[in-house]
Amino acid sequence: MKNSRVLLGKTLGPVSDLERHLPTEWWKTLFNSLYLKTDGDVVENEHNTKFEVDLLTEKLNLNQQDHILDLCCGQGRHSLELARRGFNNITGVDRSRYLIRLARKRATQEKLYLRFCEGDARNVRLPAHNYDCVYLMGNSFGYFEKEDDDANVLKSIKKILKSEGKIALDITNGDYLRNNFEPRSWEWIDQNQFVCRERSLSADKSRIISREVIVHAEKGVITDQFYAERLYNEEQIKALLEKVEFQNIIVEEENIIANSTRNHDLGMMANRLFITAIAPKKSVAKTQTKKQEITVLLGDQNLPDKIKKNGIFNEEDIATVNKLKNNLSQLGDYNFNYFDNHKNLFKFLQNNKPSFIFNLCDEGFNNDANMELHIAAILEMLNIPYSGSAPATLALCYNKSIIRAIANDLDVPTPQETYCDNMDQAASIPSIFPALLKPNCGDSSVGITANAVVNNTSQLINYLDKLKKEFPNMGILIQEFLSGNEYSVGIIGNPGNYHVLPILEVDYSKLPKDLPKILGYESKWLPDSKYWNLISYKESNLEEEKKRQLIDNAIKLFERAGCRDYARFDFRSDKEGIIKLLEVNPNPGWCWDGKLNIMAGFGNISYNELLGMILNAAKERLNL
Repeated sequence: MKNSRVLLGKTLGPVSDLERHLPTEWWKTLFNSLYLKTDGDVVENEHNTKFEVDLLTEKLNLNQQDHILDLCCGQGRHSLELARRGFNNITGVDRSRYLIRLARKRATQEKLYLRFCEGDARNVRLPAHNYDCVYLMGNSFGYFEKEDDDANVLKSIKKILKSEGKIALDITNGDYLRNNFEPRSWEWIDQNQFVCRERSLSADKSRIISREVIVHAEKGVITDQFYAERLYNEEQIKALLEKVEFQNIIVEEENIIANSTRNHDLGMMANRLFITAIAPKKSVAKTQTKKQEITVLLGDQNLPDKIKKNGIFNEEDIATVNKLKNNLSQLGDYNFNYFDNHKNLFKFLQNNKPSFIFNLCDEGFNNDANMELHIAAILEMLNIPYSGSAPATLALCYNKSIIRAIANDLDVPTPQETYCDNMDQAASIPSIFPALLKPNCGDSSVGITANAVVNNTSQLINYLDKLKKEFPNMGILIQEFLSGNEYSVGIIGNPGNYHVLPILEVDYSKLPKDLPKILGYESKWLPDSKYWNLISYKESNLEEEKKRQLIDNAIKLFERAGCRDYARFDFRSDKEGIIKLLEVNPNPGWCWDGKLNIMAGFGNISYNELLGMILNAAKERLNL
């Protein structure tokens, strides 16, 4: 097993074998702000970018209306230059969260409309047969340890290209570099930092291994990091493209010779091949393919549900399920079967053993929210693949005080809070006013009403007594009431392949002043309440840095809590403007009028497309 080395504040010292210290997935952490300093003389070089985009547009004969994918786009320099030239349909995908955010920030500053998203080049989650051109520029090919993964990148590109769509690759000239690399070099990268580089060939001579030690004049060693690239020559890259069925492969006679603003070591960017090819022709005739059978698991309409109005499924709940079914029917590759008879659930699953369950039973087993995790547990026991989070995650996120502890460990701000169980006496409870009281476990805002916001000790004791009676044997949280703007972050996907929906903000401006500004039980389940029609939602206009921080915190929580496929994270500002965590929702509401679909609408994603994205995220995770 390879030794993963990315060291901060220390160095390994002399190393006899660079390959032995190379992390298998070095590319997951290398492309950050330091990368833009060490390589900025080439990759932040306006001359290089314009030259490379000239080459792209000329050799591929690109049209401004073409749908173009900039794969491994980095900070988006080629995409942004194309957009400046009037190209209208550009998507950028990269594994580096840091570079994608920087690309978005630059596009916003220049008022250019581009779509940038995180993704793995081996499995790009974009519509098939949708792009006229896909390019990988700036030497972004050949990073993976196994050559098969390079082939998987090309297969992924072939899948999303239209019939006879175009591909362009800009890769290091393997033969040149194998014979001309500099074993050691060093250079100043700014007024305070310099980088020392070592290079050697791998044992089989197929890759070049590089090491960078970055040093600050005053702080000392900043990092000691290793990376690699596979060295393809003309014949090898042609053979790989042919293997994946690309045609009309052309390696341009003139190589790309990079320019450096520092006139120093160009490394793997020094001499590069530019290759173009055409995807195979795809038949326009529709083939009869068998649709995949999917079982959708729902709450039981025939059982009581104490969360819903009057404790039963109402007309609006049944209408919501019917809208779901109508929109799922528009996903043409599937046949959906629906099951909601919880009494016979175990027998049904044992006797029928569905190949995949789309788990939308957020009501819980027997419509008991405390048993939401039991649905997932049953599917686990029967070894049935399903969408959404596992039992452990559902249990974890159901307990608000535990999630708060996890958030604190991740340095995600949380409200001040006191945990109170049934044995605590009211006199021992600290005063935090205004305060919000709510059950420690639960969802759908059960137990949170207008009276849950208290302003003095008397109100606190009265509402605490009420909650203790309604939720015996359950802890109660007494929280600092956050009175600022309220936000939600929606994430579709899984680590390495996230789609973050536009951030939602709750609009309380129409509420009367005597009503607390909260999304309580009345606002979600009681159409006759004052809250029902007076709360609305809008896309947030957070400044870029706060938006980045909010998304960062949501992703950290997604990964630490073990969320899968989709999740929603609710935050709210305190009076000082600090945005703090409210809730983690691992299997959030899927309904047409829920927050997740409203956020999707901000991004011009339809309800059926959102459902399809969740479904596809689960299938990709499960390798189905």
